[in-house]
Amino acid sequence: MVLINRRQQDILNELDQKGYVNVVSLCETHNVSTVTIRKDLNFLENEKLLHRTHGGASKKPLYAFERNIDDKEELQVEQKKQIAAEALKYISDSDYIILGSGSNIHYLSQVIKGFQKLTVLTPSLKVSLALCKEANIDTIQLGGDIRNSSTSAVGPIAEAILSQFSCNKLFLGTDGVHLEFGLSTSNALEAHLNQAMIDVAEKVIVLADSTKMNTRGFGKICNLNKIDVLITDDGIDIETKMKLEEIGINVVVAGAL
Repeated sequence: MVLINRRQQDILNELDQKGYVNVVSLCETHNVSTVTIRKDLNFLENEKLLHRTHGGASKKPLYAFERNIDDKEELQVEQKKQIAAEALKYISDSDYIILGSGSNIHYLSQVIKGFQKLTVLTPSLKVSLALCKEANIDTIQLGGDIRNSSTSAVGPIAEAILSQFSCNKLFLGTDGVHLEFGLSTSNALEAHLNQAMIDVAEKVIVLADSTKMNTRGFGKICNLNKIDVLITDDGIDIETKMKLEEIGINVVVAGAL
């Protein structure tokens, strides 16, 4: 078993609570130099107890990497079902909505039932297949280049089709929600299409389980002030939730009493 000192254990305890720590604040808390804190963080990273970042450390890797959607759907299943159930409350009869791509959005598409009239635009083939079973839902599939990993359309053809419409709500999945970098995904083309979706929607509702918090993907979608509602699970830490709310985002914790 690795031997760590009391200060290093305190750093790990704070990391468990917040998900990330900052070098400057750790220096103030423990009344030691930045050199000492950086040595502590480097030691703990070598022991695979944290991940170093610029100016601090995080409990999980900072960057989100591309995964196949089928693999994603096997992760945080109960949380994603709860998020989908909460997101469903934001859909009303006669809405014109956009459903993006990703596992959280696919879970949402599976519970959209019983509406008298609903119009949906989506780049996701999986979402379209789920919705086409509902007789009262008009589904418009965006065309373009199909990404194998997400089974969704991207590129200029999808963006050109999208530009012909205006919708009142956008439900968007993401690979990362970062307080500084903003909303992001692991694919640049997908990020660009998501930007176009935001431009034609009146209200932006992001579905992101708590593992996406304080993480960033390769392609930036937008700054966080573009988001109206963020639906997540109870794994989100209190500090991150408060900072998101300070920006003006309505943070909804699915499954919370």
